[in-house]
Amino acid sequence: MSMSIASKFSWSAARKRDEMLEPYEWKRSRTVLRRESGSNPADLVDFGPLVKALGGEVLPVSPHSNIHLNALDIDRAYGEGKNPLVDKVKLILSVFEPLTENGLTAKQRSILDRCARLVYREHIRGGYRGAPPTLVDLRRVLLEQPEAEAHDLALASELYTTGSLNIFAHPTNVDTGARILCYDIRDLDEQLRPVGMVVTLDAIFNRVIRNWRQGKRTWILADEFYLLFRYSYSSEFFYRLFKRMRKYNAFITAVSQNVDEILRSDTARLMLANSELLVMLNQAATDREELAKLLNISENQLSYITNVPVGHGLIRCGGAIIPFENSFPKNTKLYQLMTTRPDELYTK
Repeated sequence: MSMSIASKFSWSAARKRDEMLEPYEWKRSRTVLRRESGSNPADLVDFGPLVKALGGEVLPVSPHSNIHLNALDIDRAYGEGKNPLVDKVKLILSVFEPLTENGLTAKQRSILDRCARLVYREHIRGGYRGAPPTLVDLRRVLLEQPEAEAHDLALASELYTTGSLNIFAHPTNVDTGARILCYDIRDLDEQLRPVGMVVTLDAIFNRVIRNWRQGKRTWILADEFYLLFRYSYSSEFFYRLFKRMRKYNAFITAVSQNVDEILRSDTARLMLANSELLVMLNQAATDREELAKLLNISENQLSYITNVPVGHGLIRCGGAIIPFENSFPKNTKLYQLMTTRPDELYTK
């Protein structure tokens, strides 16, 4: 699993799966759905060599690395010029939701909202100068509350604040001038991965804001984004982010092989239906049927995503749906860098 961010560089121009997207560079939201035989799920092997070959930096986000991302990082422009805390509270809810067994109750949501306002109070009064609070500070404020539910939330977060999985509870130490960054979250366990994806996307959004202030465009590729739709708050967070990026001169592409799980989410279906550009590669039979209903794909057009070779599929741009063939020459260095086939993996 990985997420990448490229500043003033067209990431998709160097990706064989996304190469066809470049003629529509002005579009801001894209989705790529793929289920191709012969390819393995995207991971660091998929992105690492390419990122490094292009002069970028790979940032392993895991309990075993020295990379830290503060889940509570906040910028004055975080709330689109309004109240940044409103959107940050939504992020906090999405972080805490996977930590509870049956989702957040109304009481727990109210407590988290109250504690978020308390923990950010001095930082906001100080004009957002200095270090922002961390999840450790939020847990301390939770323990100071009188409700038993607040103490339950503090206990649930202990592993991720003062425990062994505290990678999102320290000040952010990622400070790089690299134009291409790859956040690798492959080594996060199943429970921490949705939280990791949300916090990483939030860190990327903060980078987008900084780039926007400097007049820079940002390209983002979020791979295996289906994981975000397992929880209601993280799915809503991603959908809001998907829409907000365009306001900050950012281009976001979401990619996934697990189409079936995406189609179970109403939020994800809405995102697919509203994507400016949608690329569909080979699809399973049940997924084809659902996509046909959702996107008005004809029976004839479905043949282009049925048992087709790698690199073949459909592009939906606006109201038009067209087939494409994107065969990439294998005897090139770019192909060696981009291939995900185990027997073709690039080695130096």
